[in-house]
Amino acid sequence: MVVRGVVRRSAYYDSAALMRVQQALRNFPGIDEAGVVMATPANLELLRQAGLDPAHLDAASGEPRERRGAAASDLVVMVSGAGPDEVGAALAAVDELLARQPAGSGAEETYRPRTVASAARLLGAANLALVSVPGRFAAGVARESLRAGLHVMMFSDNVALRDEVDLKRAASSEGDLMMGPDCGTALINGAALGFANRVRRGRVGIVGASGTGIQEVATLIHRFGGGISHALGTGGRDLSAEVGGMAARQAMAVLGRDPETQAVVVVSKPPAPQVAAALLDDAAQLGKPVIAVFTGAGSGPAGAGVRQVPTLEDAARLAVAGEGSGGTLLAEDRPALNRIAVRAREAARPLAPSQRYLRGLMSGGTLCAEAVVLLERTLRPLSTNVAAGWARRHEGAGPSHGHTILDLGDDMFTVGRLHPMLDVTLRAARLRQEAADAGVAVLLLDVVLGLGVHPDPAGALAPVIAEAGAAARAAGRNLAIVASVCGTDEDPQRRARQVVSLESVGVLVEESNARAALLAGAIAGRAGDADALASMLAIPGRAAAYPGTSQGRSNASTLRTPRPTGDTLLTAPPRVVNVGLGIFADSLRTQGVPVIDVDWRPPAGGDPELLDLLERLT
Repeated sequence: MVVRGVVRRSAYYDSAALMRVQQALRNFPGIDEAGVVMATPANLELLRQAGLDPAHLDAASGEPRERRGAAASDLVVMVSGAGPDEVGAALAAVDELLARQPAGSGAEETYRPRTVASAARLLGAANLALVSVPGRFAAGVARESLRAGLHVMMFSDNVALRDEVDLKRAASSEGDLMMGPDCGTALINGAALGFANRVRRGRVGIVGASGTGIQEVATLIHRFGGGISHALGTGGRDLSAEVGGMAARQAMAVLGRDPETQAVVVVSKPPAPQVAAALLDDAAQLGKPVIAVFTGAGSGPAGAGVRQVPTLEDAARLAVAGEGSGGTLLAEDRPALNRIAVRAREAARPLAPSQRYLRGLMSGGTLCAEAVVLLERTLRPLSTNVAAGWARRHEGAGPSHGHTILDLGDDMFTVGRLHPMLDVTLRAARLRQEAADAGVAVLLLDVVLGLGVHPDPAGALAPVIAEAGAAARAAGRNLAIVASVCGTDEDPQRRARQVVSLESVGVLVEESNARAALLAGAIAGRAGDADALASMLAIPGRAAAYPGTSQGRSNASTLRTPRPTGDTLLTAPPRVVNVGLGIFADSLRTQGVPVIDVDWRPPAGGDPELLDLLERLT
């Protein structure tokens, strides 16, 4: 086996292009594995774990030995293969592969403007910028978009907190809505932006500080027979004390004034207490039923017309039941819990006593957080890399110990590489690693469907799952694998088809993320009865920290009340300026949404020294 690689200094390519090159290199004769990533410490460690140690970087560029290696702004290409000729042929093709344009609607455009302002003028009546450039540059693109009079949806993560605060204040002052950074999902006038699903239109509006939280609630509402008016993302840090819930409060006010929206669901990981109090106080004055699911915050009434629930499924149930007041919570659904308990007992029966641990490999941050808060009291100690509950902190890239649930879409994994909803490579490698641990009893997965994501995630994971199961059996072990599929049969991947793909390789598929977490936890903990499952759903009372009371209003008064903004985003169909990932523009085109791509390149060619100089001069 030969391992070699090359570096391209300060080279910018979007992460979709890097995935295409990586896949092309893997298809070369005699090539076993390839990695094409930006040279962040996390990415280099992932290369090492895949057997592509960057210590094998080549000197093909003629650089002196002291310059070999890579900085975070450099592109690293690593290849392993049968021999030097095969590896050399693959590396020789790297530049040609990087230069190729992908097939698709965006590739044949004869002209792409270089600035957001010129793109907005060319499109005409543009009202939204969709930004998915690397985090270091995203704030600058967002400022340019706001100056052009556009609302902004920023998919990019790894953006400085101070930039987020400044951007949201600037947007509010101009009457615009700033969704993000790290805003993965939005549904506006029937158009799905970013990672989003095809769901029917209806009366429920969603405000979400997480993309997969919005997706889970929206798709469950669809499957329960309801529909979505609009879903507005805010970004994962919006409800922190530093940001103060600026976008969430604006978005909820916009939905409150929207005549199509008759009930509102608010989705987030646990907010800062003073921010939650302000948001719930706003909700009580909205004049519409509001259902809040702050993952891990428990349940109960939270003010006039406002109810907190413990799970994303519960939020969808109540939203569809009508006026947010009817419906049965999952903890009260004994037939559902009994069914899960029976499945857990059957799956645990062939496991050896030494198989004790649960390993969760999630692509959605909020889905990961929901699983953690449901299981952390019964599976101890539990480690995770999401800020949820009282679980131990896991650094993410290192090996798992004991019970571990990881969000593989965390910022540390997405610098210079695609999100795991688009590229299953990282999750496949980690799945093999966890399945090989003799102490593991059950693996927990989420499979997220929709526009802008992998065209067949279950189909891509199924061979890996089958291989992992076969390896376990060859070692004399059984292995339980549990998954949820977040999506609808209207999605391009079709949920029913994805479920069949998973079940064909022995995966136990549940109807929601919460149910999948309960099943996996019951298998690992050998807790196969409905009462035990109901106790997992009885999340202790963080809800008391978010009172819809005079104290809550006192906390709220310390936060600036947002001015009415964002209404214009809902009064006309989206016309989008796309800056970054071409797959998002392609997704919009398939929906018939007017969109134009900006021919964006990083300032100073991405050279870090020149960038630092430019930042000091501006």
